[in-house]
Amino acid sequence: MRIEDLSASELVDSIAARQVSALEVTDHFLGRIEALDKELGAFLSVFPDFAREQARRVDAGQVTGRLAGLPVAIKDNMCTVGQKTTCGSRILENFVPPYEATAVARLRAQGAVLLGKTNLDEFAMGSSTENSAYQVTRNPWDPSRVPGGSSGGSAAAVAARMAPLALGSDTGGSIRQPAALCGVTGLKPTYGRVSRYGLVAFASSLDQIGPLARSAQDCALALDVLAGLDPRDTTSSDAPYVSGLQADVRGLKLGVPRSFLSDLAPDMARVFEEACQVLVGLGATLVDVQLPNLSGALAAYYIVAPAEASSNLARYDGTRYGFRAADAPDVLTMFKRTRARGFGAEVKRRIMIGTYVLSAGYYDAYYLKAQKVRTVLSRDFAAAFEQCDLILMPTTPSTAFKIGEKSSDPLEMYLSDIYTVALNLAGLPGLVVPSAPVGGLPTGLQIIGRAFDEPRLLSCGHAFQTATDFHQRHPEPSYQS
Repeated sequence: MRIEDLSASELVDSIAARQVSALEVTDHFLGRIEALDKELGAFLSVFPDFAREQARRVDAGQVTGRLAGLPVAIKDNMCTVGQKTTCGSRILENFVPPYEATAVARLRAQGAVLLGKTNLDEFAMGSSTENSAYQVTRNPWDPSRVPGGSSGGSAAAVAARMAPLALGSDTGGSIRQPAALCGVTGLKPTYGRVSRYGLVAFASSLDQIGPLARSAQDCALALDVLAGLDPRDTTSSDAPYVSGLQADVRGLKLGVPRSFLSDLAPDMARVFEEACQVLVGLGATLVDVQLPNLSGALAAYYIVAPAEASSNLARYDGTRYGFRAADAPDVLTMFKRTRARGFGAEVKRRIMIGTYVLSAGYYDAYYLKAQKVRTVLSRDFAAAFEQCDLILMPTTPSTAFKIGEKSSDPLEMYLSDIYTVALNLAGLPGLVVPSAPVGGLPTGLQIIGRAFDEPRLLSCGHAFQTATDFHQRHPEPSYQS
């Protein structure tokens, strides 16, 4: 079997058993990146010398751990010591952080090998990875289409088997939506389950780091390392986490909010129902649940997230780090020119929306009302979970759309997030597993759990993947050199 055909879990076991060396595995994935990424644009930076040195240390027994020798890719909004962290923005084009994100440090402490940093929509603001200041990332299943966003680089890297595991961040669906569109498995953990320290902030009350991989089993392997309290992140939780998977859903009640799914396109509705029936065939029971205010989630999200972004991105003014306009005659002009030239159109749009909804006279009408909707949504989910153990939903309203198809219509682009944003507002965990394709393109089933119920969530996804092979399918790129 080819190295790229092995899952992350299988690679870890093979390296530990010395059936293959960490350096051989690292070289193999670096070779795939060199062959494929000129077309796909999944990586913003690759660290071949650094990665090989890490792998050699694993082979020499100098580094051990649960992920020893496993190559990983990191979304480029997570700080890495000694390596640039750009957030896909010109304003951080040459920024090298003096500290490392806790999530990255925990992977490396367990022996993971860092391959490089992946592309994203600028500051994670987007649903297509077209908003990066550096390049557009393409979907490995069809390079004329988007991979989703904002973690499109990470999803494309895993889908094209340029990395067996990648980290992404999810503020409104940015792990789950690209996972669905690229045919990989993606986990957005409960808010607070994984430390946000070192994750460059977009919307602090919504952001969460999580893994993208081939399977629920691989995501569970990553979460075992990532989860846990971090004293440097006051929002991280010490809620107990018990790892382990069970491929058994017998007796589980799975809620389906059918009233919210009435506008789903026929083909997307069909594959969603087929996915639900797979779990029924394994012994689960479907239960109709009501989420009466779910339709307000998208509007609330696009008030709360830009408001927090407006505040978080105020720090980029050219005075401390990052890009600075050099031709300004005074400080105020320098601020204006730095931000005008350093930020892209989508980031500016969200800053302006956020500043508007926080301004005097509009705060109560918009921001305060959106926060009330957020509270109501949390209550709706709590009520639904009184009737079921997990909730099933589609991840996206369609398969991957063409590059450029929605770029001129921000509202149409925002509607891509209709099935994902509610979880961030409520702080709940969500897992996306590949489901049946539509028109030859991947789709994803979204499984939603109670707060800190990742073990049951992952076990349900694992059970689904023992009964299906969608997660094992991958594109065979004709553009490979």
